Amino acid sequence: MNSLRTRVSTRVSTLDAHRRHRALARAILRLLPEPESWLDVGTGDAHFPETAKALFPYTSFDGVDPTPRVVRARAAERIEEAYAGHLTDPHITTALQSRYDVVTLLRDRSPAPDPEAELRAALTVLRPGGLLLLEGRPDDLRTQLEPHDCEFVTEARRVPDRFPPPQRVIARRKQQP
Repeated sequence: MNSLRTRVSTRVSTLDAHRRHRALARAILRLLPEPESWLDVGTGDAHFPETAKALFPYTSFDGVDPTPRVVRARAAERIEEAYAGHLTDPHITTALQSRYDVVTLLRDRSPAPDPEAELRAALTVLRPGGLLLLEGRPDDLRTQLEPHDCEFVTEARRVPDRFPPPQRVIARRKQQP
């Protein structure tokens, strides 16, 4: 009986994650219907890009993750390019500078050693005018983003889910004059 409960619980949590990922991707769809490139930070097995591809079939999804799961996600064709390591690694950040229209930093991923450095690195790889999809406390994020010429595109909204969801924030990196 316990194994049945475990299997049902796993299916429900997988379905919840899929719905949450779809809602997050849909939030970007309203603002940028056809981004050319998207980086998912802390992608792991790349379940978020896999879900988002249904809404963005012409977008190139890449992933960065400190675990070997990102390489397996590339082999499974959930992402096009895989970067093993932290986004804060200067080799990765330099190679990806101003390359992405959208960068995703979701809170349910493995925690970064230095979240503020990771946010700065995400802004480095984001093109001017690009969108940054984040989860976290809006006040903290606003304080961290405003010095980097970012504006909030959407107010924080709760993503529908079975459990108390994190707050979603979308910020745009301002165009340089």
